[in-house]
Amino acid sequence: MGQPGGRQRLSDLAGGAGGGGRDVLKHSGGVWLRAASGAEGMCTHLGPVKSELETAHEGLLAGTGGLTALAELGSVRESWVRRFEAARGECGALAGKLRAVARAQGETNETVKASFAPVASSGRGEER
Repeated sequence: MGQPGGRQRLSDLAGGAGGGGRDVLKHSGGVWLRAASGAEGMCTHLGPVKSELETAHEGLLAGTGGLTALAELGSVRESWVRRFEAARGECGALAGKLRAVARAQGETNETVKASFAPVASSGRGEER
């Protein structure tokens, strides 16, 4: 593959003369799509947390009257609910961004491949 002395022509990289048709410049979206699925999974996992916290705290404050520590529990719970909802939102947004990266890389693959086409066809068998 390539020229004597380790030099390569652009057509070699594009799958032209001597390149064997290999997609050496191709990016894989698999990693990005797996990461997006992981972020979506986290989003799904965090979904029921708010209702689970509410269920766990039902009736807890009833009859506690003067126990300020238990009264504070409600504000702590609301703080955690806000955090979980924020994390859920971030995971959802991240999943979309990761999928966009995979899509953009696929488009870049096609653009790069198309940009090499004129070089590959005009440079076959010729030293430049």
